[in-house]
Amino acid sequence: MGASVGNGKSFVSEINVTPFVDVMLVLLIIFMVTTPMLTEGLDVDLPQTQAVESLPAGNDNVVLTIRKDSSIYINEYPETMEGLAAKLATVVKDANRSLFLQADKEVPYGTVVYVMGKIKAAGIDTLGIVAERIDDEPPVGRMAPPAKGQDRSR
Repeated sequence: MGASVGNGKSFVSEINVTPFVDVMLVLLIIFMVTTPMLTEGLDVDLPQTQAVESLPAGNDNVVLTIRKDSSIYINEYPETMEGLAAKLATVVKDANRSLFLQADKEVPYGTVVYVMGKIKAAGIDTLGIVAERIDDEPPVGRMAPPAKGQDRSR
């Protein structure tokens, strides 16, 4: 089907690009809306703090996740504690990438320190810690009353 011009004997050989541009704009909007959703990662209840910067975007980052049940993931792929140092050396150190640690706030402190030891054993010296930003400072716990014979005014 060609469009005729004038006397009906010649055809227009130009392509109408308006529908193509419309489709491309719709696809661009779809990608712009869905791309931020792809960086969600694993479901972890992160500790909260006020001084938090955004996690850098890009493929040069590796996120090591410790979930509530102490299971470990490297960029959403499960990993064992035994093979962690070797895997981190390959994925992070050899590839010259940045490592970020995100741990659920209910993970025991000893587990986090043990994983940080494995990170150090892999030869990784720089580690970023992932936390959530809070707007208001949590209420400070009250001090215990002084014991008899102690003066806290010093």
